Amino acid sequence: MKTTHYCKTYFCSLCLPVILLMLIVLACSKKSIRHENAKTTIQQAAAADSPVPPTKAEALLAMQCYNNAFYNQYGTYGPSYKAYYYSDVTHTGRMDFWKQAGAIETLIDAYLVNNNTDLRNKFVYLYNGMRDAYGLLWSNNIYNDDVIWGALMCIRAFQITNDGGMKDMAKNNFDMVWARAWDTNLGGGLWWTTAKTTKNACVNAPAAICAMYLYQATGDAGYRDKAKLIQDWIISKLYASGTGEVRGAMNAAGTITEGARTYTQGTFIGACNLLHNYYPSNNYAAMGAKAMDYTKNNMCNAQGLLPDEYDTEDCQGFKAIFARWACMFVRDRGLQSAYSAWLKYNAQEAWKYRNSSGLMWAQWWRRTPDSYVNSFETTCGIAMLNGVWF
Repeated sequence: MKTTHYCKTYFCSLCLPVILLMLIVLACSKKSIRHENAKTTIQQAAAADSPVPPTKAEALLAMQCYNNAFYNQYGTYGPSYKAYYYSDVTHTGRMDFWKQAGAIETLIDAYLVNNNTDLRNKFVYLYNGMRDAYGLLWSNNIYNDDVIWGALMCIRAFQITNDGGMKDMAKNNFDMVWARAWDTNLGGGLWWTTAKTTKNACVNAPAAICAMYLYQATGDAGYRDKAKLIQDWIISKLYASGTGEVRGAMNAAGTITEGARTYTQGTFIGACNLLHNYYPSNNYAAMGAKAMDYTKNNMCNAQGLLPDEYDTEDCQGFKAIFARWACMFVRDRGLQSAYSAWLKYNAQEAWKYRNSSGLMWAQWWRRTPDSYVNSFETTCGIAMLNGVWF
């Protein structure tokens, strides 16, 4: 009995502290597990709240659906072929000049993301179609912005193909616009048309981008200088430094006549992006970010959806232009944490409301109709889907 009692006393006196220590460790372990579980739950919730963009395969599919609906290859062009995009799903005719150039740029975007041989062939054939329909020099087009959009498409195509004809077409048409549209009235800037009544962002900002690409393609620093002259004029006359708004136009009397559009914001951002590396002390990147913020905070709805721009048919494809240059800016400036969720949300919404043919119109909050779709507005969703993969 005494031995038994002794053993019990010994056990209690020596083992109890050990047991207590084990219980404390176990309790701490459970607390740690609960903490890690809580962290995991928070991370999962955050991931669930973050927009998931369409996959790269879906971005490619969106481009292929577009080509299925609108692409028309209509004959040979030397040893190659020529093509154009129809203006709508009823195939009533060829897209307008500048819209065609914009649609080809959307195809170039898709190729850069997907590296698909069929897409590359198609943008070459579409370029041939532009040459076939409009010639090599577009001086008979009174709209300087049209010519610049075409030149920008050509120099971007050259970056992929290294086709000297594309580079020459871009260079010659840019030079023609510069000669007839740049002057010192209003302190500089390019006139919108040959009538010289307004100087617009829609010609100046893409011309700055085009000039930078021409500089990269030719090594001629004169193009870089022209890009800076153009962009600095926009900053002095059309850009609101306090807000980041890029107004659309100034008339010959020096009065602002148009407010911001998504494409004026986008091309200004694109020019800031390209100029920043050559003039880092000029704060171009900061101004580009300010323009991004204005678009996000002042032009979108409460959820961040980019605006519908439907006052004229010309406006319906503006978001494609914004998507292209905004996504490149985010990539090149490393600003994903600030803007990628917003851009991905727009891509997600656009794809969500596609029609039975996989086409997305520019109203990214309701289903795209099956009956009639304009091919220019349909570039918007594709540009955003591929842009977020830049």
